[in-house]
Amino acid sequence: QEKSCRLSAALLGEDCEVSHDQLYELLKYAALGKCHNAAQPSWCRIYHQSHLAGVVVVLLHEMSQVHFYRFYLQFKHLRKVFRHRFTLAPSADFLASLYGEGTDLKPQNTAQGLTSTSSECVTKSSDLQCDPIIRRYGEKRQGLTSYTLTLEEQKKNDYPIKGSPGCKDYISTECDQQRTDSSPLFGLDCEMCLTAKGNEVTRVSLVDARGQCLLNELVKPERTVMNYRTRFSGVTKKMLLPVKTRLSDIQTKLKKVLPHDAVLVGHSLNADLQALEMIHPSVIDTSLLFARTEGRRFKLKFLAKAVLGKEIQCEQKLGHDPTEDARAALELAQFFIEQGPAKVAELNLEMLLTAEKLAEVSQNRVVLQPQECGVQKQLNEPPRLSKPCFLDCLQVTGQKPLLLGRQGLDSSGLCQSNPSTSNKQILQRALEDVPLSMFSIIQFSLGPEYIASHLHAALHEKVRSKLTDMLTIYAGPFEESFCLKSVKKEFGRCGPIQSLTVVTETFQPYVCVQYEVLEAAQLAVESLNGAEVAGSCIKVQRPVTAAMLDCDVLIKELELDVENEGVIYVAGLKKSLTETDLQEEFSQLKDLETLFLPKDLQSGKHRNCCFLKFQKSQSAMDALEAINGWTVKGSVLRSRNALASGHLWRWIWQMNHSNGKQGKHIFYEKMEQLSDSEQDLRKKVKKLDHHIKKLYRSLQNNTLCVVLFPGLN
Repeated sequence: QEKSCRLSAALLGEDCEVSHDQLYELLKYAALGKCHNAAQPSWCRIYHQSHLAGVVVVLLHEMSQVHFYRFYLQFKHLRKVFRHRFTLAPSADFLASLYGEGTDLKPQNTAQGLTSTSSECVTKSSDLQCDPIIRRYGEKRQGLTSYTLTLEEQKKNDYPIKGSPGCKDYISTECDQQRTDSSPLFGLDCEMCLTAKGNEVTRVSLVDARGQCLLNELVKPERTVMNYRTRFSGVTKKMLLPVKTRLSDIQTKLKKVLPHDAVLVGHSLNADLQALEMIHPSVIDTSLLFARTEGRRFKLKFLAKAVLGKEIQCEQKLGHDPTEDARAALELAQFFIEQGPAKVAELNLEMLLTAEKLAEVSQNRVVLQPQECGVQKQLNEPPRLSKPCFLDCLQVTGQKPLLLGRQGLDSSGLCQSNPSTSNKQILQRALEDVPLSMFSIIQFSLGPEYIASHLHAALHEKVRSKLTDMLTIYAGPFEESFCLKSVKKEFGRCGPIQSLTVVTETFQPYVCVQYEVLEAAQLAVESLNGAEVAGSCIKVQRPVTAAMLDCDVLIKELELDVENEGVIYVAGLKKSLTETDLQEEFSQLKDLETLFLPKDLQSGKHRNCCFLKFQKSQSAMDALEAINGWTVKGSVLRSRNALASGHLWRWIWQMNHSNGKQGKHIFYEKMEQLSDSEQDLRKKVKKLDHHIKKLYRSLQNNTLCVVLFPGLN
């Protein structure tokens, strides 16, 4: 669908680590859109957020990246469906960083032992029926003509009407053509001063449907000014002294600019048209559009913040900006027309207004309290307020978030285990309740017997050991007097080498090469096995251990991983080549999207390899054929499909440079303990992957689904 919601993010290379603040940005914008000052995340972009059907966060309790790669083959569905993968930076309090500071969200235990905030997850349709917006416009989305004021409504709200006694000398805009739902909208706002005549215009702004300013002029009043109302209008006596434009000039300009089927939009637009002494037949008044009970009206400033997430009429500015106000009113009308009354009603503006007033009272208390206690404090120092939790914001709008899992949140935000609940029960409840909720957090767990810290450490050592073996190759045999330098040079053409040692325990010498990236080791096995190196025909192979028996299967699955789709690895580059040089060299390759030149994370120096990402998989395959044997500045290039995505590459580097060799002795007993239960653990992970698959397939189209491996503590 043209307007389906989609996520776009930079994924290649080092752009793969996100902080908890960045995750918070994503979830907040996805859940709230432009409301509550939620902005597009700084590190990725959600297109057509308004089409988002919901947000589902699957939290795999106390599981980490170690679990994902230890059980990579078991997580078959997870790695095939979820195209975007990131490393989450460590956090002292993961739950607080996810929900936002100052959270006091207390899920209640149900009879089944499940943790849930509510099964009534969205505003009920019966509640919506009582909303004044629904009572006035109904629930269905309609064209703009359904929201223009009728003649009776204009009379009732003191709009200038042709033939009315008080409008005898008023000028018509002459926009008398029949209106349709495609008629153009124009935002209008005026600032007034007080004269003996009453309200007279001092400034006029008009914006078109794209928000572009068509008119923004100061106007000299006909009578002597009694009050400039500078606090609100921003207009001063000094500003009006050189002005020669009169009301009649503005009337002429407006008649010239507005097409015959124009629809004017404004907030309490009757006052603007009265001051302009003009009659216009087709208007949308946002103070009436966002209907309230008992004749009350929302202020434009509040609506702009609550609906559009925009701050206008800031206290730091002198007076209002009529162009800003005209644009805000226009965007509010456009939002209402595009989203429809039901969506607007779901915002629950009355509750938001109450919450805002309570926040203002609370903020005033924060400032006043130290003074009452005799503590000296600057009045202009802003109060320290905790970051608002977007889950609280959702509850205020009537969209109650759903929490399901074995763990409940107490007031301190810590997890409290409830082992009686199974993942299957959680899944069944999720399948029922998630479709009713705009925002859901579903928490699965392997069980307390598998999340002990010592088992996690042993698991980490197993993964580290296996990755080290996959990065290592043995080559030989060589002659007794072989040239080690030429061997290192030849194997270095496959990629950056971590270490190279000579094996002397054998009858003839062999070399052990440990690479920094998986692609380099695989390229060495594929291209140098059976080749003549340093005068000897050699065999190249990986270590033969029990853990490495499924290495070929794992390599194939890594190659087919959705993250590596359209990505190729290129080795044999000279280290003197810059990114600009490579961009020029590879510019002839079709559909090249991104080039990533890895750096040593300690020295910052470039490695002798790079990754190329293409827009199409076929273009990547074509590039592979073209690049193999390609010569760049005297270097012969070798290439293959990528195996390790950015976050895995970075993680491998960190493990290579950590003091992991001691781990084999430290964790020996614990690894024995882990081996006893690992077969059972594999089954549990496979079942967990199946639960995620089932939940994912039940979601509506255009649902943002995020799976988190938060790790221990």
